[in-house]
Amino acid sequence: MKIALLGYGKMGKIIEKIATDRKHEIVLKIDYNNLDELTTENLAKADVAIEFSTPGTVLGNIKQCFNAGVPVVVGTTGWYNQMPQVKQICEDGDHTLLYASNFSIGVNVFFHVNKVLAKLMNNYPYYDVQVEEIHHVQKLDSPSGTGITIAEGIIENLDRKKEWVNVLTTDGEETADDNIAADQLLIESFRIDSVPGTHTVLYDSEVDTIEFKHTAHNRNGFALGAVMAAEWISDKKGFHSIEDMFNF
Repeated sequence: MKIALLGYGKMGKIIEKIATDRKHEIVLKIDYNNLDELTTENLAKADVAIEFSTPGTVLGNIKQCFNAGVPVVVGTTGWYNQMPQVKQICEDGDHTLLYASNFSIGVNVFFHVNKVLAKLMNNYPYYDVQVEEIHHVQKLDSPSGTGITIAEGIIENLDRKKEWVNVLTTDGEETADDNIAADQLLIESFRIDSVPGTHTVLYDSEVDTIEFKHTAHNRNGFALGAVMAAEWISDKKGFHSIEDMFNF
């Protein structure tokens, strides 16, 4: 395939290597230094676009891909409050988009097992539950998209939790209220230098603690999953999530 990379930071460079190793061609690379090259004409040279930019630029990039008729895989987080609008535009215009809070195969297995575990824990109300997520200090959004997906998987399947709330801790200082109600699910976010991503679900009682954890060793798993998503979506139409690709 011919791939356009919208966002050419650390993730974009790893995606480029994995894509070329899998015999794809990168025909367009966009970052803040060459935004003028993000045109309909240039995008139309690609079979698919992979979007890993910033919350401030992702919506414009998605619309540019729609205008060019190019399927787009979106890994940027922090825009999900606009998802209903984007989905409507995608479907009304017969466009193609696949999004994920995390493209890692291991994380998506984690998402699935997390839902199964939450449903099981409905039978044991004396366990409280919380989510912890750790990322590098350059992470722009809090909680992470992965943390939100984990929390939503718990809330959908655990009757005693109705909404999530976030506490962000940076350099040892909390920056959000930690007065958590019984029906609220705490997502505790830590920002520590050079951590690719660690996510933990903790079920805690007076007698024991159940800890369910995923630890990323590097960004390669995210990048491989994004390229696999681009391969999967290249001949499809409509608005998709990563769950459609894994088909658990």
